[in-house]
Amino acid sequence: CAVKAAQVLSEIAKNEEMKKPCIEADLVLTLIPLLESTDQEMLLHAGRAIGRICYDNRDLQEELVKVGVIPSLVRILTDYTESEPLVHVALLALYNLADLDSAKEALSMTKVAEQLVKQLRRAESHERLEIVFEVLQALAENDALKVQLVEAGMPEVLSEILLRLQGRSQAEDTCIVRAASDLIVSLLLGGKKGNITGQLKVAKNSAKSIVLILARHENSQGKDSLNSEFCIIGFYHRVSYLCHLLVLPLSSDGNCLRMVQLGVIHQLLDLLEKHVQSRDTSVQQAALSALQNLAVPVVSKLQILEEGVAERIEALLRSESPPAQFKLLGTLRMLADGQADAAEILGHGPMLLNRLVQWCSVSDHSGICGEANRLLASILHHNRSQEVVKAIQAAQGVKHLVSMTTSEHAAMQNKALNALAIASAIDLETLEESFKESQLVQSLHKLLRDDNTSPEVKYNSMGLLCRLLNSGDLRQEIEEDNIKDTLERLCSHSNANVVKEAITTLQVLRGET
Repeated sequence: CAVKAAQVLSEIAKNEEMKKPCIEADLVLTLIPLLESTDQEMLLHAGRAIGRICYDNRDLQEELVKVGVIPSLVRILTDYTESEPLVHVALLALYNLADLDSAKEALSMTKVAEQLVKQLRRAESHERLEIVFEVLQALAENDALKVQLVEAGMPEVLSEILLRLQGRSQAEDTCIVRAASDLIVSLLLGGKKGNITGQLKVAKNSAKSIVLILARHENSQGKDSLNSEFCIIGFYHRVSYLCHLLVLPLSSDGNCLRMVQLGVIHQLLDLLEKHVQSRDTSVQQAALSALQNLAVPVVSKLQILEEGVAERIEALLRSESPPAQFKLLGTLRMLADGQADAAEILGHGPMLLNRLVQWCSVSDHSGICGEANRLLASILHHNRSQEVVKAIQAAQGVKHLVSMTTSEHAAMQNKALNALAIASAIDLETLEESFKESQLVQSLHKLLRDDNTSPEVKYNSMGLLCRLLNSGDLRQEIEEDNIKDTLERLCSHSNANVVKEAITTLQVLRGET
């Protein structure tokens, strides 16, 4: 009798005009206990009746959550996984409730993530996939549920769906791919910024999903497909954010290296090459940010070099977008930082060096000019090859580094001084004429005389002077400029390191060492 009554109510509730009388009669609260039944027919009709009466009624939906409908719905998914009608009713109910914060909180206390992963694996029809995706997108807005979904294996299941549908062009398949891609992005976004532990959990084992989405975007044809259908620009900003998470000191999973090994670097470069001359530079900037973050760990630098990225990235030098140029320079500098092999590869590229020298004198973009000078200094600093020194000299880059020694920023001055000192130790003969033409000796003397020059800059200036004294012509310039007197005064400087270096430089100048 109760089953028949529930069935009648579910049919009556199809009529919009009959919903109000059902609500006024408190039939919803009467039906709720029936969801604890073990009779599948009772569950089916009671679930349908509740869903139809409460549809689009927020107050009633809040009341449902308050009286404990969420655990009952998850129980149906758990106990009746094979029953298509019951699963459909439970999923529809979750779809209607999932936007409520109270429902998300209640669901976070259940094992709904595991059940949704199971349903996604079992789903064969587009209709079933779509409703599960709708529920998942709503739940992914909750940090706790987001972590639970990742731990339950959701990124892997979504990756499998993307692989299965790769290359299909039917409208229904395209919608599923878009939904799967959007959901992976939502999961990878990682929750609140302050929740580092949660972010790292979300990031774990997600590299494969990123590569699949990148491949999907790369293979998509047409601007509308790239920008509207897959929201690619926003996606790449999120990839950049994820890459930042993966290189946090707290991460010990090697996710950053795993992403490189899976081929994400070349996917990013493929996309960059397609967009290098595009007016819309958002994709360029976001992808370059991702590359820059991936190049932070030393182990990743080595892997990236082995992938031949330094050679491929030179094709991006054609970009005329100042923001993209700035990002590219930062990426290359990150790659060269602390890596002699990278510095040598970059230093052997005539196209890159010529472009760098060009950017070093860009007056209307100070950021690009400064970054170009820093990259040039970094290449010389980390390089150990005489051929690279000759290449930079041939590209007329030395004069820019000499000019950099007089920068208003001490950090820039020190980078230039150290780079020139190392280059002088490698091949002073090649650099001698450029040093004379750019009046390096006179610039160093000015730094040593100036009371406003920082102690570190004075120290590094004297270190470079010691290298220059190995050249007869430059030694003569040093002697003629009376730098000896300045060095003697620095022997009574307040900074102990400056005093020590002044004494050493005087000894070299006098030929005592």
